[in-house]
Amino acid sequence: MRLDKFICDCTGLTRSQAGKVIRQKLVTVNGEIAKQPALQLKASDQVFLDGEQLELIGLRYIVLHKPAGYICSTEDPDHNTVFALMDEPLLERLHTVGRLDLDTTGMVLITDDGQWSHRISSPKHHCPKTYRVWLADPVPESTIEQFAEGIMLRGEKDLTKPAKLEIIDPHQVLLTISEGRYHQVKRMFGAIGNKVEKLHREQIGALPLDPDLAEGEYRYLTDEEVALFR
Repeated sequence: MRLDKFICDCTGLTRSQAGKVIRQKLVTVNGEIAKQPALQLKASDQVFLDGEQLELIGLRYIVLHKPAGYICSTEDPDHNTVFALMDEPLLERLHTVGRLDLDTTGMVLITDDGQWSHRISSPKHHCPKTYRVWLADPVPESTIEQFAEGIMLRGEKDLTKPAKLEIIDPHQVLLTISEGRYHQVKRMFGAIGNKVEKLHREQIGALPLDPDLAEGEYRYLTDEEVALFR
């Protein structure tokens, strides 16, 4: 790998900025000042920028317990984003796998691996997501069959895909869906005359939200957890 590309990948600097710090003699390779941005590095080479060793950051796979009041976006002029909860280098390279609404809490996956993210969020892969839903009105048993058959949402041409509904108590249910239409859970209950008062995502695919992960906290996934989505 070229030296300037290595610096870019480690720091987030642009190629021109990497060339500039090399010209300023701020970069050393194996203890010697580097002079050429095109220098080809070997795996054993040690690169320092202004006295700090640079190391490539591998692909990252993170689960975060999202609180209410945060949005799943890299930037927003009006609200905090979930990335404000994180202390990680090169945050700008990370993205959320799908989104949760501002007032929705629960499980969010975050990565810089676009292919892995696509396998989870793409509608054609039908990755199930389970939500705990609190409702304004009691939920009749007939809703289970309605959701299993599909719901026609306002402004849509096709029924939702079959969804699994488990009634916990008259005002609380677990809902598992395999697609991610706009505000889908809220719209599904709205279509049957009910209103979602609180929404919390508990599981994505075969991976449940870690019960020890408090709101606002995050952790890296294990290799086994990452592999669940491959």
